[in-house]
Amino acid sequence: MKTKLQYALSVAVIGVALMTSGLVRAAETYKMDTKGSHAFIQFKIQHLGFSWLLGRFNTFEGEFVLDEKNVENSNVSVNIDVASVDSNHAERDKHLRGPDFFDVSKFPKASFVSTKIEKTGEKTAKITGDFTLKGVTKPLTLDAKYVGGGKDPWGGYRQGFEATTQFKLKDFGIDYNLGPASEVVDIYISVEGIRQ
Repeated sequence: MKTKLQYALSVAVIGVALMTSGLVRAAETYKMDTKGSHAFIQFKIQHLGFSWLLGRFNTFEGEFVLDEKNVENSNVSVNIDVASVDSNHAERDKHLRGPDFFDVSKFPKASFVSTKIEKTGEKTAKITGDFTLKGVTKPLTLDAKYVGGGKDPWGGYRQGFEATTQFKLKDFGIDYNLGPASEVVDIYISVEGIRQ
């Protein structure tokens, strides 16, 4: 049987271990700063092979859990209000919201939920997840890059990332014929998250 001294030492060792483990920052949750307009989802697609059409989604929300010690344990999720599509042209945006493209009356939301994160460099990673658009869910991989992090002037703590990806419109049920040069859309994402 343990003596009182052995028991006290065991408790002390456990306490030190718990305190020491607390020095290593655990995974933390960050909310994307869409309220302060420090987060963007933009797209680019060729117009008939003559020029590039650029746009963005003005309304979305998301968060990410960042484990700085083990990036593979991190995750990210985003929900997009597809009706907020903005290509700086009201009539075109009306067309994009209609059945030829996003059909927002039937499919008002798009989403991305990560399933795997693979560190590829000092500040880079591949983020694979389930992307849902127009009622179709398929795997999609983002090439992500860490931008920076630290305390902000308002007493909070932030982390920022950017990411790119591309996909074929037909893969998500959008088969409106814009010509062979306009089958693939490029996505650029820039997010600043506030630690919760």
